[in-house]
Amino acid sequence: EAVLPGLNCGACGYAGCSAYAAAMASEQEAKLDLCLPGGPEVVTKLAGLMGKEVSAAREKRVTQVHCRGGRETSKYKFEYRGVQDCNALHALYGGDKVCPFGCLGLGSCIRVCPVEAIDYDANGLVWVDKDKCISCGKCVDICPTKVMQWMPYKADLIVACNSTDNLRAVKSCCSVGCIGCKICEKKSPEGGYKVENFLCRIDYKAAGDRKAGAEACPPKCIIANARNA
Repeated sequence: EAVLPGLNCGACGYAGCSAYAAAMASEQEAKLDLCLPGGPEVVTKLAGLMGKEVSAAREKRVTQVHCRGGRETSKYKFEYRGVQDCNALHALYGGDKVCPFGCLGLGSCIRVCPVEAIDYDANGLVWVDKDKCISCGKCVDICPTKVMQWMPYKADLIVACNSTDNLRAVKSCCSVGCIGCKICEKKSPEGGYKVENFLCRIDYKAAGDRKAGAEACPPKCIIANARNA
């Protein structure tokens, strides 16, 4: 238990660090690499302590908001004056945004984060500080529109959109949404861009240049994975 970070976040699937430690000590099948916040360093220490060999630790993942639509760029259906909770808002007609896939912005993920890694940026949009994120996944679980998604810590760029609507639908409600034009694929063929169901995603295993595709993106929804402070 002393080797674990003591965050009791539950990312390992157990009730907390003490429960996970007890499982590793008493169950032969308990895996040693379930502590995402601890990362490779904790896995190495646990393996040495337990006298076991553990394969290469998984790549660190963090979460990020795949939407940059706000009051200045997105259209809204109504003005919400209820409980400041994303799930409460989502229960009301799927949210106040015309786009059903976007960030609702009421900060449920901010409040559930155990390390204050999530906050509003200078534009009033929700953003994850990847250097503070401990990979517990609580924000992913609580997000009703699934706009909070996993990505590699080392990711340089992010497609900041979550909509699978067609071009006409996206352009009618958001000026910074992905329109599935595939220009990014053409400009950076080795960059890992892949458009499916009108939405681009990045295969971060691709080692090719992604800059040209990002620069050519018409709605500028491919952005740096860095906070706009």
